[in-house]
Amino acid sequence: MSEFLLKPRIRFGQDALAALAEVPAHSVLLVTDQAMVKFGLAERVITILRQRNVPFQIWDDVVADPDITTVVRGMKLMDSHYPDLVIALGGGSVIDAAKAVIFALAQTRPDTRRERPCFVAIPTTSGTGSEVTSFSVVKAHAEKLVLVDPSLLPDIAILDPTLVASVPPAITADTGMDVLCHALEAYVSRAASDFSDALAEKVVQQVFRYLPACWRNGQDLQAREKMHNASCMAGMAFTNASLGITHSLAHALGGVFRVPHGRANALLMADVVTWNADFSGQCDTAAAHKYARLAHLLDLPAHTTREGVAGLLVAITALKDEMNMPAGIADTGVDAIEFDRRLAEMVAQALRDGCTPTNPRAPDAQALTELYRQAWSGSAVHRHG
Repeated sequence: MSEFLLKPRIRFGQDALAALAEVPAHSVLLVTDQAMVKFGLAERVITILRQRNVPFQIWDDVVADPDITTVVRGMKLMDSHYPDLVIALGGGSVIDAAKAVIFALAQTRPDTRRERPCFVAIPTTSGTGSEVTSFSVVKAHAEKLVLVDPSLLPDIAILDPTLVASVPPAITADTGMDVLCHALEAYVSRAASDFSDALAEKVVQQVFRYLPACWRNGQDLQAREKMHNASCMAGMAFTNASLGITHSLAHALGGVFRVPHGRANALLMADVVTWNADFSGQCDTAAAHKYARLAHLLDLPAHTTREGVAGLLVAITALKDEMNMPAGIADTGVDAIEFDRRLAEMVAQALRDGCTPTNPRAPDAQALTELYRQAWSGSAVHRHG
């Protein structure tokens, strides 16, 4: 027997932020970061709270890749003035931090007199899908820990494309490729289902159609809305189907060398697709056939499975190139000697990552080492035309 979890309630569209006025609250904790304050997005939420005369406190110093120290700081703040509504406004790091704080406080300070607060997630990037997932990524030293628990799911997700219109092109590219990776990995996951497949197929089509438009013109609100929705749908797919070794490798690479998560996925994606499909061998794996179906849906040549996989690989590489993304890990500024020195450490992290068990092919240390080496130069992704 399988299960597909549907949560949270989703409000979407160009006026979606107004839905905050309808959420019951007597006391609010707003979790955000300095970028949201600087660009005035936090003020849009604060204005709604002030109009309602709802008391609130702000935790606005969440940083990228939140660590355990950050979570403890948030726990202390939330515990001192316990809210009945938590609003997370920001990218995946902000939403993940809010999730971890709510979860950890419930585990370490159980109080039957305090109900779990209503949790509203408002993403300001189109990437992680964290607003609809039971995942939270928290950094511990040089390792990213993936928390997975149904209680991490927000209650309400608000998808307002006007909140992502000012995202710079480079971040649009990174986060957009993260969306594509979520869909690709959920699609071929060992835990995939008809329900997650339907979402993943739609996401892949929308990313290839609308991500370049967002990258070229951030003010294209139709394209922004389509990518924002795609990010959410990809989150719905992978919170049910889980992910694979692209994410395992990216988590380790990002933890050790601070490569942005979406960029790390983009650097590794084509090589993992190649390996999952057994492209250099028979190219007859279950994953290969599903990749070929995606090529067909994208109107790429796919008369045979191998041709379909090749077309998808070329399309992934072309999308990266169109947005001027780095070709390989070497192009991100990572030192070659340090990369080699810490390669075994990253491989060990990736092997024990929570995303690895659902990858369609079970990897060993040698396979992951080779994938890292191929992604170093980026040359491997150009062999499939």
